Amino acid sequence: MLRLVLASRSPARLATLRAAGVEPLVRVSGVDEDAVLRDAAAQRDGLLDPVDAVLVLARAKAEEVVRALAADAAPVVGADDALLLVGCDSMLELDGEVLGKPADADDARSRWRAMRGRAGVLHTGHWLVDLRSGAASGPGTSVGGTSSTTVHFADLSDEEIDAYVATGEPLHVAGAFTVDGLGGPYVERIEGDHHGVVGISLPLLRSLLRETGVAWHELRS
Repeated sequence: MLRLVLASRSPARLATLRAAGVEPLVRVSGVDEDAVLRDAAAQRDGLLDPVDAVLVLARAKAEEVVRALAADAAPVVGADDALLLVGCDSMLELDGEVLGKPADADDARSRWRAMRGRAGVLHTGHWLVDLRSGAASGPGTSVGGTSSTTVHFADLSDEEIDAYVATGEPLHVAGAFTVDGLGGPYVERIEGDHHGVVGISLPLLRSLLRETGVAWHELRS
């Protein structure tokens, strides 16, 4: 049986895959994101654009979980199962600034005051690792890509911002908003892939799977 490992603790990513008929195994990475980005920027003379940043982090998360699986004495699947693994990372780009998860409630409120009535671009990096022992291209082959979607935010009042931040949801998500949760009413429209804003682009993942010779329906439970 072919199984997908999701290298993320995001409930939105898990729910998106499940809704599409895929029941992934979940293994969470423990990478130091700030350190990964510092190293990547240093290798690029300090220039790391958002499209590359999310891809660098997605790759780091995926590869950390690959190493953890290799070191795990207890296999996560049965002897007859084959694995593919995907790591993801999302950031919001606004005015050329890259925004991950807010540091605290004050940071979330400040972001929303800057975002309201405007548009930003939500970038989600994907890194897929083929762990099948019999893969034609060899085990450990990896491919990646970034989904970028323009998000138009409603012109919230200060009262609405305070009420939304008080729910706690904005503190746990990139860009301090969701489109599939409590933040949904505050997103007026999007231009691009809705799933990419949620956290994992199903069309992009399908394309990456095809690069490894796997059809989407082979993952469906």
